[in-house]
Amino acid sequence: MKTTFSILVFFLFVTLSWAQQQITLETCYQLVSENYPLVKQSTLLESKTQLELDAIDTAKLPQLGFDAQAAYLSDVTQIPLENTGVEPPNNDQYRATLSVNQLIYNGGFIDASSKVKSAQLKTQQKQLEVSLYQLKQQVNQLYFSILLSNESFSLLETKQTQLESKLKEVKSGIQYGTILPSSDKVIEAELLRIKQQFSDINNNKKVLVETLSALIGQPLDVSTKFQEPQISTSLTPTTQRPEMDLFQLKKEEIESQEQLIQKENIPKLFGFATGGIGNPGLNMLDNTFQPFYTVGVKLNWNVFDWNANKKKRESLMINKDIVDNETEIFQLNNNIELNQYETEIHKISENILIDSEIINLRKDVLLATESQLRNGVITTSTYITELTNLFEAENMLVTHNIQLELAKANYNITQGN
Repeated sequence: MKTTFSILVFFLFVTLSWAQQQITLETCYQLVSENYPLVKQSTLLESKTQLELDAIDTAKLPQLGFDAQAAYLSDVTQIPLENTGVEPPNNDQYRATLSVNQLIYNGGFIDASSKVKSAQLKTQQKQLEVSLYQLKQQVNQLYFSILLSNESFSLLETKQTQLESKLKEVKSGIQYGTILPSSDKVIEAELLRIKQQFSDINNNKKVLVETLSALIGQPLDVSTKFQEPQISTSLTPTTQRPEMDLFQLKKEEIESQEQLIQKENIPKLFGFATGGIGNPGLNMLDNTFQPFYTVGVKLNWNVFDWNANKKKRESLMINKDIVDNETEIFQLNNNIELNQYETEIHKISENILIDSEIINLRKDVLLATESQLRNGVITTSTYITELTNLFEAENMLVTHNIQLELAKANYNITQGN
């Protein structure tokens, strides 16, 4: 019977553990890249570009045009001969035409325009990816701040337990006259202060969790279990950031614009056909409504553009230089940031070693203080001071450990891993 009860308790514990929501840092990275409102722009950009490409492709289709006009001419052509029987055209004239123009050859200008739009889409989508990637550092700050709140809460609980236990000893000592009266009031006051600290930690954690929840688009609350990440870093200046791909795509976009400009002055050949009805028609000497049509081909060639095409290409070359300069600046700033995080990682690691030594010394002091308190050598205020010193030393160790993991996570994000 006892064994059966133990099994039931075990399965109940497992069920409750699984029921508690858990989340990891990597999951937060994934969720922010999937749920942040900026993600919607990728689909919108694709739809917008597809419409623009469809609009560009319509230039390959026959272009229809309708034109109608009515006019009164102050003078018309007349034959200066008498008795010819030919009437001059009417002063009032009417015409309605339907025209069809078909592009035959334009040197690949339409395809080049489509390539520019496609290149622009890739650049814009990569820019979105860069913006989403940069949110990871914000996720880091929130996630590790929550972990720090949890650790601080646990340390405060330990301090509270120690004080509650010590309060019982002090009250017993007061009862037997070995400890001064009202010594218990000092501990009770400290316990009340701890309750205030619990409230501050909980309120701060609530804000952090709500902010992270809004950022990643995932419902979270203070009961959510945040897994402590095991972060490894490779302290090398190698950069694999999406910004580097963005700079390359910008250069490819400029190259596609160069190809488009090169095709602007290529001769363009069109076929055309026009049909309509007019009074007069093509025969200007027939003053009746007549149907008519014309068909043919025409060549359009901008022979001289005052070097406008050349200046456009030179402008694009300057844009390329600007992108190269942006790349250089980004790499410089990124390397500076990596060096700063590397220095911070080494500094915090050294502080952690010192923190451990301080804690060991504080523990020895607290043990001696406890003995002195039991013997009435010191007051409870002195004991609480030493207990608080130990708590602060342990809290500093926890803070440095969290800061170390945060620095490692930020280093990896800055590096591009």
